[in-house]
Amino acid sequence: MPGAAGASTLTVADPPASSPASAPDDILAAMAALPHGHPARPALRARAIEAWLPMAGRLASRYRRRGEPDDDLVQAATVGLIKAVDRFDPERGIDFAGYAIPTVIGELKRYFRDTTWAVRVPRRLQDRYFLVTAATRELTQQLGRPPSAAEIAGHLGVAEEQVREGFEGARVHTALLLSTPIGHGGRRLLGDTLGGADHGYDLVEARAALQRAMTVLDHQERTILILRFYGNQSQAEIGSRVGMSQMQVSRVIARSLRRLRQEIRPDDGHPESGHPAHRPGRRDSASRRPAVTQHRGRGQVP
Repeated sequence: MPGAAGASTLTVADPPASSPASAPDDILAAMAALPHGHPARPALRARAIEAWLPMAGRLASRYRRRGEPDDDLVQAATVGLIKAVDRFDPERGIDFAGYAIPTVIGELKRYFRDTTWAVRVPRRLQDRYFLVTAATRELTQQLGRPPSAAEIAGHLGVAEEQVREGFEGARVHTALLLSTPIGHGGRRLLGDTLGGADHGYDLVEARAALQRAMTVLDHQERTILILRFYGNQSQAEIGSRVGMSQMQVSRVIARSLRRLRQEIRPDDGHPESGHPAHRPGRRDSASRRPAVTQHRGRGQVP
């Protein structure tokens, strides 16, 4: 049997010069005749793939001008060719070209379905998009104008709603880069028209909540807080204006802030935690002595 295997290999290596077109089929037949694991199969497989590569390239060229790189199309067609070579069985009585062409085209369609859509959509919508697109091109040539949805539906034998779904699929097939120039002269970019997070809304909500909470304070408490946090005055300066000592002003501030926190965050179980009204770097006795004030029972201001 080694001699028979050697004869098969010799026949493939030196095909008759008078019939070059049959050489690729001879390679496939020789590969199929060898059992799996035979050391000569990998070389024959590589030669079969190389021999049929021109066919894969021609099939890939049908899908050019669709916005995809030619190298990617050829690569997808080559993957389909490799699958066809590995799965081909000459005993089924089908020539390799008749088996490989649908396999390669199927791989190209799978490439477009899986990698070229900006947004992943269901398979039925993708297929409907391709049908509607092909029908639109065909009817445009026949009518000399873009066809209507009703005309496309009649051509395909489907409902107009299905044609509209195909048009909807076209909207997500491709996407524009945010750096795409738009407008007159292309001076603006697409990204410039998109909105971002506006933190001003949070500030408006915080101010509205604080304004409502301030109504629970009396006139003196509101005055002291305004002088402290809006007038940027020290506790001693505030005390001289309202006729209190610095300690009394500190206690009023601490008590007022607790009441504001309870109004703004009634579910907060730790009223002493956080101190949103204080500015970084400014510390006074209000932040250090609230617990002492409560223990001593000096919560009231004369």
